Amino acid sequence: MDTAPVVVEETFDAPIYKVWAAITDKDKMKQWYFDLAAFKAEVDFEFSFMGENDGRKFKHLCRITEIMPGKKLAHTWQYEGYTGMSVVTFELFDDGSKTGVKVTHEGLESFPVTEHKDFAKENFMGGWTYIIGTSLKRYLSPALSEGAGEIK
Repeated sequence: MDTAPVVVEETFDAPIYKVWAAITDKDKMKQWYFDLAAFKAEVDFEFSFMGENDGRKFKHLCRITEIMPGKKLAHTWQYEGYTGMSVVTFELFDDGSKTGVKVTHEGLESFPVTEHKDFAKENFMGGWTYIIGTSLKRYLSPALSEGAGEIK
């Protein structure tokens, strides 16, 4: 059984405070990630969202497990009605006017891939590659970014 996590890394032409805001502000997240009804960058905060793949809908249930403002956000990731529990970790690396992001999704082997091919590791790799490498990159592009801010 393959227990290696999915890891996606990207460098963005944006300062770290903009990247941190993009991964912790629900209104910003809606523009590149998922539409969350509520989100607070606080340990033990629980949130959920709907995801869809080829017409199949899945409710994602998550709980924040670790916060290091401007550096790290980790949360659980599971599916309503299915076994399995995984953890998604966003790590940010300050490089002056640029920011490195590393997303690690571990525990994928706990999902019932035999029940749904949607839970196959390659689907997570493709999903995170698109979310970070295309969607977040597009959101953070200098032409689309908004004014200054700070890390909260």
